[in-house]
Amino acid sequence: MAVDVVVTRGNDEPVLGLQKQAFEVLEDGKPQAIDLFEEHTAPAGAATLTALQLPAHVSTNQPTAPRGDSVNVLLLDSLNTPAPDQAFVHKQLAEFIQKIQPGMRIAVFTLNTRLRLLQGFTSDSSLLRAALESKGAAAGTTTVSRTRDEDLRDKEDVMMTGEMSNTGGADSGLAAQGMASSLEQQSQNEAGMRSSITLAALQQLARSLAAIPGRKNLIWFASTFPVSMFPNGDKEQLLANGKEMGPAVRKTADLLTQAKVAVYPVSAQGIVLDRTTNADSGGQPEGDDFETNPFKGAPANAANTAAMEQLAHDTGGKALYISNNLSQAVAGAIQDGSHYYTLVYTPPSTKMDGKFHRIEVRLTEGKARLAYRRGYYADDAREEKPGDKAATDPLPPLMAHGLPDSTQILFEERVVPLLPQPGADAARAGGNAKLAGPLTRYKIDFAINPNNVALDPAPDGTHNGRIEVALVAYDEAGKAVNWTGETLALILKPPAYAQIMRGGIPVHLQLDLPAANLSLSTGVYDLVARRAGTLEVPVAAQTSAAAP
Repeated sequence: MAVDVVVTRGNDEPVLGLQKQAFEVLEDGKPQAIDLFEEHTAPAGAATLTALQLPAHVSTNQPTAPRGDSVNVLLLDSLNTPAPDQAFVHKQLAEFIQKIQPGMRIAVFTLNTRLRLLQGFTSDSSLLRAALESKGAAAGTTTVSRTRDEDLRDKEDVMMTGEMSNTGGADSGLAAQGMASSLEQQSQNEAGMRSSITLAALQQLARSLAAIPGRKNLIWFASTFPVSMFPNGDKEQLLANGKEMGPAVRKTADLLTQAKVAVYPVSAQGIVLDRTTNADSGGQPEGDDFETNPFKGAPANAANTAAMEQLAHDTGGKALYISNNLSQAVAGAIQDGSHYYTLVYTPPSTKMDGKFHRIEVRLTEGKARLAYRRGYYADDAREEKPGDKAATDPLPPLMAHGLPDSTQILFEERVVPLLPQPGADAARAGGNAKLAGPLTRYKIDFAINPNNVALDPAPDGTHNGRIEVALVAYDEAGKAVNWTGETLALILKPPAYAQIMRGGIPVHLQLDLPAANLSLSTGVYDLVARRAGTLEVPVAAQTSAAAP
């Protein structure tokens, strides 16, 4: 078990140069021996990406990110953020990007009704600025989320209607109560939908970061944070918000743990403080609007900051909500996550009992602030649990147009027109029976990294596994134009297994595509280990069927 620990003192200054003996690790209250110890610090100069030299027409989902240490991900969450707060975030981030330090590698994602990658890892401020100014990052609303002001206005309208209707009889009062109840139910339904979308996005983000080595600092900008990740206290089935643990929450926690993601929740509203608790606040003043009663949202703010603190505490990050200078907050979060120690120990039990096991890290001498992941679920990713098996194919949702690549399974693929092309009367290659017009048949050749796939040894010397491989081609509007895929049972005798370990798992598919600029989304899913790899590449319109 690997645990990344950030150690700071005073004004968030990193504590450097600590040795292995300075730390003590406990699991479920019992001390554990530290098997491996490593200190990570920010690079002194500009980091360089590992250049991948690939043959023509070959692509890979191998991440082009710096080796070791940490990487930083900015998540602009418009799903859980009203438009005015989004505009504030964009302005502050624009200031931060102007001052970006050389070698500070950053990726930018956005969350609306789904997760989108705006810019892969780079320290080029011009690319980051372009991502921030792109249409995908523009401030706006969604069909799922409503602004706090809209909810507040609706509730005030209901209350006013109820008060006026009291003069008209009991029926009017009951109608007003029914409307208020209906709005409350709608609000709960929308909150549940936002939570579901947010959890799915975090899962996808964790999959896309899985193959990148080291710590990932997820700097998440939102006005509200509708999810909890880990149990509350000793109540293993209850989250910090008192809600029951669900399969989606558990899966999200597992994926974030495996990908070594530390969450830095940042309030898109800037400063969020409940000043009614101050000695000089004089309690809550009277009034119906913010100018006369700025503390109206105090309970909601308190709940939201508690959620932020819990997310940060559980994952080893830091909650940021006491500054209106988000540019400075981002720089601080990146600095905070760039200096850390990795402690590796062997869990006392290898039994995958599904229980939550708590981790505690202490300094043997002195005092400092320690930020680290507080536990893990002993879930066997390869064990199917009753009621937890996906009712549908798990791969297609990961292959939607515009999603970031998943990197739990790495592979290379070569996409070229087939030679010779099939005759005009040949059966269509792909699942879209309505596909018509001039078509070019492509062959797609895969080499899948066998080290990322579960290949279980059998007594007779064979190795067995089971994978699914799929293709979906999208047009420029994001509509699927054709698709194909297959499930493969891998039964590898010793010579075949040795060959695969040298050259990868070969898979060959064919797909007919129209003469248009398309995007080809590829997915590989390990049905045993439940890991995924995805990649989306452009396919230019073919004017000729001649292969390159």
